[in-house]
Amino acid sequence: MNKVILIGRLARDPELRTTPSNVSVATFSIAVSRPFTPQGGNPETDFINCVVWRRQAENLARYCHKGSQIAVEGRIQIRNYQAQDGSKRYVTEVMCDNITFLGTRDTNGADNNRVEPVGGTGYSEPYGNQNIQNMPTTDLSEDPFKDFGEEITLSDDDLPF
Repeated sequence: MNKVILIGRLARDPELRTTPSNVSVATFSIAVSRPFTPQGGNPETDFINCVVWRRQAENLARYCHKGSQIAVEGRIQIRNYQAQDGSKRYVTEVMCDNITFLGTRDTNGADNNRVEPVGGTGYSEPYGNQNIQNMPTTDLSEDPFKDFGEEITLSDDDLPF
């Protein structure tokens, strides 16, 4: 089984390109902290190269930038090519099946932990092109269920546990 799940921050802005057959592809690098700190040292971080295709590539390039926190689900792929000097080079990267936006970092370095799931089939941008921070909200001083009819009362005998 070849399955990878990573949570980290974009180490650089995603690079969006289009293939000759007009398919979008984005390459990016994700910084993932190791779960331990060496004795007397600083926490270590791995920088992992990733590739995502089609609509998810477009969404990643549109909504995420360096420092954005994302979750990546995919598989490891190893490919090789011949360099200009004739040597054989190997590249290891994660081919992403699903990306979830977990939050962004504002210009002051503070976390803005909003959740924006992206990917899978049927994704559409909520509320058009508005920023998620401008979404309509309900005033909590009003009862949001006031138009749903009568109140339902339950006794302890009505519960199955």
